[in-house]
Amino acid sequence: MTGTSYLQFVLALVFVIGLILGIGWLARRAGLGVPAIARGRQRRLRVVEMIAIDARRRLVLVRRDDREHLLLIGGTTDLAIEAGIATPEFVINEASP
Repeated sequence: MTGTSYLQFVLALVFVIGLILGIGWLARRAGLGVPAIARGRQRRLRVVEMIAIDARRRLVLVRRDDREHLLLIGGTTDLAIEAGIATPEFVINEASP
């Protein structure tokens, strides 16, 4: 192999690694990160619903045990909009007539 072949190999490797890191960064910004899993325990915390307000902020409904909390995250400070919302007894299926 000549010197240009080695240089071409190194540049291609740097490009591929850059693509992998860039796609990973975009996935984290889009909220596609891998969730933490509580192994061997009953899960007490989960995200019920999330909606994007703008490019930086999101409204998140979090359920803990039998309570729900509405959080505004992603700005300069995170804010609890409403805490201690009672969990509904049942969930109405929108597809049912």
